Amino acid sequence: MKLEELTLDITQEIEIHAAPGDVFRSLVDRLADMRPEPDAKPMQLVLEQWPGGRWFRDLGNGQGHLWGFVQVIKPPTLLEITGPMFMSYPAAGHLQLRITQITGGSLLTLRHRVLGMIDDEHRQGANDGWKRILEQVKIGAEK
Repeated sequence: MKLEELTLDITQEIEIHAAPGDVFRSLVDRLADMRPEPDAKPMQLVLEQWPGGRWFRDLGNGQGHLWGFVQVIKPPTLLEITGPMFMSYPAAGHLQLRITQITGGSLLTLRHRVLGMIDDEHRQGANDGWKRILEQVKIGAEK
């Protein structure tokens, strides 16, 4: 396999007309309310907001799926999560979400990097999925 086949590196940015604190709160809400498709039911994700906290899908009765662990949390400017996220196979991922105050609001920058045996469906859907989530963060923060 070539290195390109074993890696995923996504960077996206969105300007949001809201204060960093509002953006951070909206971001945490969206990460807990993720949906595989825009009209689908929420995936019942839980994000424990402390270093070492889990980000996981809670299916009830002790069942679920670990998406990652909070590596860094510095409200309202930084959240980093390490783990496989939505990939249930050999993959190590790092998600960095940085909020920077700019004139007129905030800039939210997402960087998702993965090393592993990445499924083509996940590779193709990750860009659009993260874009949709960032747009939802914007809508929530600007209310």
